[in-house]
Amino acid sequence: MKDKAYVVGVGMVPFQKPGKSESYDVMASTATCSALADAGLDYDKVQQAYVGYVYGDSTCGQRALYQVGMTGIPVVNVNNNCSTGSSALFLARQAVESGAADCALALGFEQMQPGAIGAMFNDRVSPFASFDEETEELVGNSEIPLALRYFGGAGQAHMEEFGTPLETFAKIRAKASRHAARNPVALFRQEMTPEEVMAAPVVWPGVMTRLMACPPTCGAAAAIVCSKEFADKHGLDSSVRISAQAMTTDGPETFEAHDMREVVGFSMAKNAADQVYEAAGIGPEDVDVVELHDCFAQNELITYEALGLCGRGEAAKFVDDGDNTYGGKYVTNSSGGLLSKGHPLGATGLAQCTELVQQLRGQADARQVDGARLTLQHNLGLGGACVTTLYEKV
Repeated sequence: MKDKAYVVGVGMVPFQKPGKSESYDVMASTATCSALADAGLDYDKVQQAYVGYVYGDSTCGQRALYQVGMTGIPVVNVNNNCSTGSSALFLARQAVESGAADCALALGFEQMQPGAIGAMFNDRVSPFASFDEETEELVGNSEIPLALRYFGGAGQAHMEEFGTPLETFAKIRAKASRHAARNPVALFRQEMTPEEVMAAPVVWPGVMTRLMACPPTCGAAAAIVCSKEFADKHGLDSSVRISAQAMTTDGPETFEAHDMREVVGFSMAKNAADQVYEAAGIGPEDVDVVELHDCFAQNELITYEALGLCGRGEAAKFVDDGDNTYGGKYVTNSSGGLLSKGHPLGATGLAQCTELVQQLRGQADARQVDGARLTLQHNLGLGGACVTTLYEKV
């Protein structure tokens, strides 16, 4: 049996609006130093680094890490859209479990611009061409930015099949704000009610208000991953290990099902979660805390069903019963999630990791979930990739 990988250090910077943050290299080096300090480890002990970002020139990872130390280690730059941070973690975990490295760094960062996400290279075929064609056929509304059409269309499909009211998405957004109010590194910490979410400017009549979408964000987060032998040798805290992890990409159902929920990765997420549950020998009912990819309130709702937190068509009842928050079956996005904590694309997966490691250590302060022993992470990037990770307190 191969050795498990342990997360011995995590760190992140407070997330900021575009134009308010420091430069990407400063944010990234600060997050790295924070993770090293959390671990109690010097950078020269790190043997490999996997660095994720979506918008940036080649070798930005080196630029960021050279400010921490120039030790000559391999630095691999990673881009997997919004699942970039967890893809870096996936590679770091693989390096440790395979024995290729005893200690690896996973780092993610993003320095974003205001407004909707757009293509940077308009002189070549877009990786989203097939997604755009399917979205145009299924929902139209070409005047609406594509990301809103993708995920709004997925929410609309759920509403049409199961009668899910728009107010359910507003409740999810309000829940995110309540959780973020307890998180000092979240971008938006002001609580809001479902009524305030519903009263926000409408971006798609009957489908979405502005507050149901996550904001463009700048930030960075990092994690130190190592073997148990390395942790013991250097006196590191090995109380949190990665029990199971899976990465999946799109299957034929993404386009063949002609369903916007599939276009945004429902089966891709379900397959990743199922692999993790099987590998760990558990079911979703065994999980205590879930950090999932709530880029839109609509995606949080369909992800409840993809991860098996509730049955198909049961998400509205799941929300109404309070089973997605403190006192319910699960605490989802205790950090405030992408909706309130923010979504710097390359950093998100490692910010989720930071939150879940802190929960398992009992270091989440006002957000702490009592008795947390298993935590689940879901990080999704369209185009596509989904990484699901199960962390265990040992």
